[in-house]
This record gives sequence, C-alpha cells and structure tokens, in this order.
Amino acid sequence: MKNLWLAILAITLISCNQNKKQDNQTTDKDTEVIPVEPDGGIGDGGLSIENVFVKSIEKAHKKDQFLKHKAVSFNAHIFFGGKEHLNGKITMLTNSTKIRIDKKDESKLIYTGEQVFLCPEDANEKGARFDMFTWTYFFGLPYKLSDPGTKWELKNPKPLNGVEHQTAKLTFEKGIGDAPDDWYVLYSDNQNVLQAAAYIVSFGSNGDTSKAESDPHAIHYKGFKMIDGIPFATQWEFYGWTEEKGLTDKLGEATITDITFLNEEGTIFETPDNAKEIKL
Repeated sequence: MKNLWLAILAITLISCNQNKKQDNQTTDKDTEVIPVEPDGGIGDGGLSIENVFVKSIEKAHKKDQFLKHKAVSFNAHIFFGGKEHLNGKITMLTNSTKIRIDKKDESKLIYTGEQVFLCPEDANEKGARFDMFTWTYFFGLPYKLSDPGTKWELKNPKPLNGVEHQTAKLTFEKGIGDAPDDWYVLYSDNQNVLQAAAYIVSFGSNGDTSKAESDPHAIHYKGFKMIDGIPFATQWEFYGWTEEKGLTDKLGEATITDITFLNEEGTIFETPDNAKEIKL
C-alpha cells in the first residue's frame, strides 16, 4: 500500500510539472506580437478578398510602371467572322483620357477627352464609337480595374483551357460611363495575370439588357510579350461565353504589334482641319 501511494504521488508531480510547462509555453506564444489586419482583413484598414484579387492583377501587369509613361501606341489587326474589321494604329494616353486611331484607309478617329472627331469629313462613321472605346478598353483592362465606380464580387474558380482560374465579376455603379449596365467576368491565372474576360455590351439598350445578357462574349488574352518590363498580350481571341460552359464558339481574333511607349503626347491628339465632330 505504501508503494502504491508513492507511485500515485510521483505520477501527480510529473503531471503537474508537464501542465506547468505547457502553461508557460502557451503564455509565451500568447504574448508574441503578431501584426494582423483589423477584423481579419475585412473591416476598416483591411483589404477585402475582392481588392486582393484586383491588386494582385495590377501588380502582375506592372500598373505603376505602365502609368509612368505618358502614352502608348500599338498596331491592331482585327477580324470578326472571317472579315477584317479594323487595321490601323491606335494611340492612347495611358490614363485612357485621349485616343487616336489611324486606319489603313487613311481615315482617323480622335477623342480629345471631351469630343470625338472623324477625319476626313466624308469618312464612314459607322461603328466609330465601338472602335474608339472597345479596343482601347480591352488593351488597358488590367489598369482599369480599380477605376472610380467599379464594384467587385469574387466568384468560384472556372476552367480555361482545362486549367482552373480564379474569377471575379466586375460591375459598375449607376451613372458610371455611358454603359453602366456592362459587366465583366475576369479570369486570372496562378501568377495573377489576366487571361480572359467575359462581357456584355449594353450600350444603346436604354436599360433593357435582356438581349445583351442572352449573348455574352469573351476575350482570351494570349501570346504575352514583355515590353519595357510590362507584359502585354499580342494575340486576342473572341468567343461566345456562358456561365456553365465558359468559352464556346470562336468569333474573331486580333493581332497586336509594335507596342511603343511615348513620353510626350505632342500634337497627336489635336484635331485636323478636315475633321468633323461626331456624336456617339
């Protein structure tokens, strides 16, 4: 019996020492200073998951470096349905506030930031708005994601060419731009590079987007090349798109060449004498 009590006492002492050691370790760990965002990164002072998605893409596409340049120009050769849609040189300020398109047929479109001009006066203005703002938006999309009025919703990963990509939906606040009902679903890869964007074109729908919603399209960015340390897609492919299937039938393609940065805008966006203002 004496030996039994001695054994119980020994076990009790060992157990107490172990608990004390664990308590000391827990105390040391608990007093370690670990910086955290308020509310786990959700409340004031923290980045939302959607913002992390946007910031990661902007960083991968070197947005800060891109905006350090005054302007950028590139040649665009675009086909839809097997027919040439546009062949010309596009020049834009990197903040997208001024645009010029010099077409191979020698006609020109110029956006001064307030007005749009067509040159010469008798040039065909059909599709002028689409050409003026669509191609520059696709080119500059990685740098437009945090513009004022943008709203984000993180979505589930979706496959693109058999590989899962993170996706998020971009919408716009009321009154932003002339097509606030447009939306985009963006695909980014594991390097946070923008690989594709589904979209609708709601301009001219007068608030009824049912037709646009029934026929979403998508742009697939390919053939990335580094220009002054910034990645640019030099091949664009256009497809139909559905939420369930993703990319469907191929609709068109574009080749982007001769991407060049300009440090001064000079007289590029000045209106020629033989131009006329057009309403878009």
